[in-house]
Amino acid sequence: MTTGTGWAASGHADRYRERVFAERERLAGALADLRGHQQRVLSDLLDFNAGTEFGERHSFARIRDVDDFRKAVPVQDYAAHAPLIERMAAGEPNLLSADQPVVYFTSSGSTGAHKKIPVTPRFMRTTFFPFYYAAWAPLVENFPEVTHRPDAVLNLKHDPLAAPPTTAGGRPHVGASQVDFGEKFGEPLSAELGTAAPWATLPVDVAPDDHLEKMYLRLRLAVQSDLRCLVGINPAMIAAVPYQLALWWDRILKEVRDGTLGGVPYGSPDPRRAAELEGLAAHFGTVSPGHVWPRIQALFGWTTGVASLYLPSLRERFGIGVSALPAPVAASEGPVGVPLDRHGSAGSLVATASVYEFADASTDLTPETDTLLPHELEAGSEYHVIFSHVGGLYRYAVGDVVRVVDLAGGVPRVEYAGRANRSDAAGERLRESQVVRALHSALAATGLHLVNVACRVEPAPDTQAPRYVFAVAPRTPWQDAEGARFTSLLDRALQQESADYRRARTGRRLSAPVLRLLDPDAFHRDWHAAVGTGIRPTQVKDRLFRQDDALWQRLTGTPTT
Repeated sequence: MTTGTGWAASGHADRYRERVFAERERLAGALADLRGHQQRVLSDLLDFNAGTEFGERHSFARIRDVDDFRKAVPVQDYAAHAPLIERMAAGEPNLLSADQPVVYFTSSGSTGAHKKIPVTPRFMRTTFFPFYYAAWAPLVENFPEVTHRPDAVLNLKHDPLAAPPTTAGGRPHVGASQVDFGEKFGEPLSAELGTAAPWATLPVDVAPDDHLEKMYLRLRLAVQSDLRCLVGINPAMIAAVPYQLALWWDRILKEVRDGTLGGVPYGSPDPRRAAELEGLAAHFGTVSPGHVWPRIQALFGWTTGVASLYLPSLRERFGIGVSALPAPVAASEGPVGVPLDRHGSAGSLVATASVYEFADASTDLTPETDTLLPHELEAGSEYHVIFSHVGGLYRYAVGDVVRVVDLAGGVPRVEYAGRANRSDAAGERLRESQVVRALHSALAATGLHLVNVACRVEPAPDTQAPRYVFAVAPRTPWQDAEGARFTSLLDRALQQESADYRRARTGRRLSAPVLRLLDPDAFHRDWHAAVGTGIRPTQVKDRLFRQDDALWQRLTGTPTT
C-alpha cells in the first residue's frame, strides 16, 4: 500500500471516493445479468490461458460452457495446484496463467503452512481491484470523515516491508496488506484508508518480525490523534486493542509526556495530552478505546464466525453507537462476496471476478464432487466455495464455508460461516458454524456474554466416550449455576444444530460437554503469545477448534490429559 502524503494531497480524497462508488455501481449493475457475466468470466479465463500447460492439459480451447468446464477440470485444493505454483515461483512461465505473477500473496491455511498465491496483472485488473475498491463503499459513504484526514483511521493490518521475502524466482512473497499496489500495479488510488497516517511507516527502527513492538508504536502515536475508524479485517486484531492499551498504558503515557517513540526522541513533549489521558483512566477506573478516541464511528472487519459472539460487547469498548461494518467475504486467493450496503455480515457475489460453484457444506469435497451454480443456491443453506479466475486458480476449493443469507433479485448474498474443516471425534462431524450458532443460542437463553471461546475433544474421566471441553473467557464472572445451565443449553443446541452430534450423544459415543472458565484476558494473552513468535497479526485468527495440546495448554494454563 502507498504511504506518505497521498491522502492529504488536494483532490485525492474526492478521486478515491469517485473510484470506490463507481466500482460499486459496476458490480451492483452486473448482478442483473449474473449468468451472463459468469459465462463471460469463464470465456475470458479459458481464452487467455488456453496455451498454458494447465490449459492444454485440460483442453481449454474445446470448452464452451460451465458444464464442459466441470467435466474437464476436477475440483482441486491448494495442494493440487501446488506443483505448478512452485514451478511458477521458481520463474517458469506459462504454467497456470499466461500472465507472469508480479507478487505471491502468502496465506496460512488451517495447517499453518504458508501458501504461495500467484498474483498477476490480469487478475488484479479484472478480479481484484473492482471488488477491492467497492468493499470500502459502505464505510466511505456513511462515514465520510474517514477520508478527510490521513490520521482519521488506524489501519491495524497495514504492515509495509522495506525488504520483503521473495520466491526462488525473485518475486515478493508477502501478505496482501504488505503490497504497494500503486507501485506494483500502477494503481495510485489503491492506498487503503489509514495508510498515509504518521504511524503507517514507522519513523523508528524496529525488527520486521517484532510485530508486538510495531503494534505498540502505532498505538503510542495514535493516542495523539482524533481517530474515527479502526480497520482490522481480522477481528482478533481489533479485539486486542483494549487489552493492549491497558497492557502498555504506563509506557504510552510516559512517551507522550516526554515526546519519545520507542525510547527515541520524536516530536514535541505533550504533557497536556498525557495528563488528559491519565485523568480519563483515573475517572473511569479503566482504559477504554472509547475514552481515548471519543469520536470513533466505525470498526471494519469480519463480523461473522466466532467474532459474532464477542463483537456486541467489544463495540461498547469503543463507544456508544459505534458501527461494525463487515469486510468482504474473501481469501488471499480471491473474492467471493462484497457488501454493497450496510448489511451487518453479508455481501453479494462478485459476478465479474470469478466463476463460482458451490457444494453442500455437509459433504466432503472430492475431485468429482457435484457442484451447484449461484442460481441454484437456497437461502439459509451453507456451502463450500469453489471458484475459478483468470489468475490461474481453477475449480479451486478455498476451504471456506459460506451461508446464503438471502436472495436479492435472485442473486445470493453470502456471509462467511467458517472454515471447511470439521471436528469429528465420534462421528459428530461438527462444523464451526453449527457450534457458533449453538453458542449464540445458549448465550441468549442465559443472558451471558463472553470475550472469546474455543473448544476441543478430550477423554472423559468417568467413561470411555470423549467429550467436548469449552474454554470460555467470560466478560464478567459467571455464577456456578449460570455456567451449568449454559453448558446444558449448549449441549441441547448442538443436538438441534447437528443430527450427527445428536446421534453421537444418544448413542453414548460422546459424553456431555463441560465448561472451563478462563479469566477475561486469557485469549488476549494467548493472541499476544502467538504474535510474539513472529507470526503476522493478520494471520493469528480466532480458532474455535483447538486440538493441539501445547496450544491448548498455553490458552488455558492447564496440562492436557
